[in-house]
Amino acid sequence: MDVAPEHDQSAVSHSLTLRMPFRINEISQKKYAVSGTPTDCVLAAVQMLMTDHMPDLVLSGVNNGANLAEDVTYSGTVAAALEATILGIPAVAFSSVIEVRHPVKWATAEHWGPVVLDKILKSSIPEHVMINVNFPNVIHKSVEGVRITRQGKRKFFGSIVKREDPRGNYWIGPGSQHYGNMLESAEPGTDIEAIRQRCISVTPLSLDITHDKTFEQLKEQFS
Repeated sequence: MDVAPEHDQSAVSHSLTLRMPFRINEISQKKYAVSGTPTDCVLAAVQMLMTDHMPDLVLSGVNNGANLAEDVTYSGTVAAALEATILGIPAVAFSSVIEVRHPVKWATAEHWGPVVLDKILKSSIPEHVMINVNFPNVIHKSVEGVRITRQGKRKFFGSIVKREDPRGNYWIGPGSQHYGNMLESAEPGTDIEAIRQRCISVTPLSLDITHDKTFEQLKEQFS
């Protein structure tokens, strides 16, 4: 079953539609458009459309754009997979790296997605863990392999910019650092480095974001 937002939901993170109703429109057989967020889509599928049988697996994406490093905290694509994980359903998020004003290389995800997913499912996805997959911006024959990675770090490359219009509105837009600069500063073993080296990045993400070292230090201070 395909359940997707009817409009672009970039950077909505794990938000829910709470202050207004949302619609579920059947586009064709087993294909639905939801007038809400990616998280709404998962809830709609599980609680409204598949009440007779819980999904065995949730696949989110393939997203038009990368979800690397701290971007996973903004990503609606990753959030949909997280929501499924919260509900106890194994989930994988897929995203494709793109260049501005260049078409997405969908054939790369189409070719490699089943290969990657098969290996992920054979190893099984632990409870409270989801898998974040990013495809590099190359044709499928130029992919250099698959890397199991950790979440990387990047410097913030967006900035608030003002455009001239009657309302004097502001936008979050690219600053002096573009996406390519982020790839140049990749740390070894990270999702960013894998993409820079034309590899597919596979990163397990946990629902538990507790920082264990600080947890132990604070326990000592408050004991």
